[in-house]
Amino acid sequence: MRLKKNLRFVHVFSIATGAMISSGVFVLPGLAHARAGPAVIVSYLLAGLLAATGLLSMAELTTAMPKAGADYFFVSRSMGAAAGTIAGLLTWFSLSLKSAFALVGLAAFAQLVVPIDPRLVGGAFCVFFVGMNLLGAREAARLQVVLVCALLALMAAYVFRGLPAIEMANLRPFAPGGLRAVLATSGFVFVSYGGLLKVASIAEEVEDPGRVIPRAMIASLAVTGVAYVLIVLITSGVLSSELLDGSLTPISDGAAAFMGAGGRMALSIAALLAFLTTANGGIMAASRYLLALGRDGLVPQPLGRVGARFQTPHVSLLVTGGLVAAALLVRLDALVQAASVVFLMTYVLANAAVIVLRESGLHNYRPKFRAPGYPWVQVIGLVGILFVMLEMGEGSFATVAALVFAGFCVYWFYGRSVPGKESALLHVIHRIAAKELVTGSLDAELKDIIRERDGIVRDRFDRLIEDCLVLDIEGTMSSEEFFDTVSSALAPQVGVSASALADALRARERESTTVLAPGLAIPHVVIDGERAFGILLARSREGITLSEESSPVHIAFVLVGSGDERSLHLWALSAIAQVVSGADFSERWMAATSEQALRDTVLLANRRRVRGR
Repeated sequence: MRLKKNLRFVHVFSIATGAMISSGVFVLPGLAHARAGPAVIVSYLLAGLLAATGLLSMAELTTAMPKAGADYFFVSRSMGAAAGTIAGLLTWFSLSLKSAFALVGLAAFAQLVVPIDPRLVGGAFCVFFVGMNLLGAREAARLQVVLVCALLALMAAYVFRGLPAIEMANLRPFAPGGLRAVLATSGFVFVSYGGLLKVASIAEEVEDPGRVIPRAMIASLAVTGVAYVLIVLITSGVLSSELLDGSLTPISDGAAAFMGAGGRMALSIAALLAFLTTANGGIMAASRYLLALGRDGLVPQPLGRVGARFQTPHVSLLVTGGLVAAALLVRLDALVQAASVVFLMTYVLANAAVIVLRESGLHNYRPKFRAPGYPWVQVIGLVGILFVMLEMGEGSFATVAALVFAGFCVYWFYGRSVPGKESALLHVIHRIAAKELVTGSLDAELKDIIRERDGIVRDRFDRLIEDCLVLDIEGTMSSEEFFDTVSSALAPQVGVSASALADALRARERESTTVLAPGLAIPHVVIDGERAFGILLARSREGITLSEESSPVHIAFVLVGSGDERSLHLWALSAIAQVVSGADFSERWMAATSEQALRDTVLLANRRRVRGR
């Protein structure tokens, strides 16, 4: 069963923004300031710039494959099932940890009001959010919109009141730990931008994902990045290092410095709202990774089930909730370190996936949004993130190695037995050698994804194209040879002799040329008989000469039908006219690498379709 598509721009923006603006700004600045000093402002900025490279790649991948599981789906389809299993489990784990991190922060603030065991508070909210997500993504998203609006309003008040209160003395010395401390801290705070992954993971539930997702992701990162830099600047400028270093309530402490007790209360409420949005969005997003892995049989298949009543992944939600609850027992700094490292790895994989998919030459890789600056943006992202991880120390690599090993074990002992899906990496190899590795199954899967993404409903013309004959002609060809070849192929399908059909096609061409545009011809004739209709697609890179007056034909649609199928004949001509008018049709047609790719060029073209026709 498919997930329900009912999330719009405001929901997607709120899920991403609410997921990012939480512990990353309401808890981390104090811990990060202790590492880098006031230069923590630069650390947040660098982390945001690195996240931007991943955002562009993630937006491209998500609009090409808007499926639950986000980077698991991208990585498995680009680099294989083993890499995909590792990526999916790593991100599920890190998003669950980020939700637990938010619940820890929530409990810390709740303790300021009610002296109660923070683990009980975190556990209670974990149960509440799992319950909300079981009822439906839109219901959880509506709650997210309300929370984020209130959160942004309170943060705006902090910025406007706090900028005049900055004392420059608090910003000196600016970078006591030097550049290396700033770079290492940018990796430490990278978890603050992990909310972008949550958008990708719910892409299957977004209306018009090709348009909504890139806009929502870019808007969310822009708003969040500016908010982080301004809020951390203000907090560093109004609090001394003695008060800020290591504080778990840095923004509330900063508000108290220039707005008094009322300010502390207002920003404590903002922090609570932020933790609520992050925990809610994190549980929603993390569960989609288990859903995608379960669908492909790489983890126990019950995790891939979608409930019939609410159309939500109930099993994976319950398992995710269990992990979040268990993570409440883990030390805070360990949560941050592990989540940040895995998020960094996720962005590395996203950049690598774009490179592999673009270089694969897959005919049906058709993202609605293409990352600008390819491949330099991806290369800069890869190098920059790996450099930051290096500066974070050996512990970060040990964490990655342990988690990768655990993910590989899951694949080796469980997922390896599942027949693997074709990956884009095989298509890259195919371009170099080993042509037998490619079966075309990945292009077929991408075609189905595009149909679902664009709401393409197959009509009779599509069904005819799916079964039609295709000629990929080598070298040049005269009109006599072309009509003889076409007639030999089509005659058995429409029930006439090959010679009679060839004569009819030649007569039609002499009557008036069927070359309708440079390089395009649509030879079509009506034949005797009943309920007969056939279409043939022909491509000639060198060109077919149908008449001396016209240019060589590279694209030919041949239509043959009986008189009682005249309405279908006219419908097919109309459909072809819409197909060939597409801006990139000719380019895709000439780039197609197989007969099926030629069919897909027509099947996935933008045109008006009528259900049931």
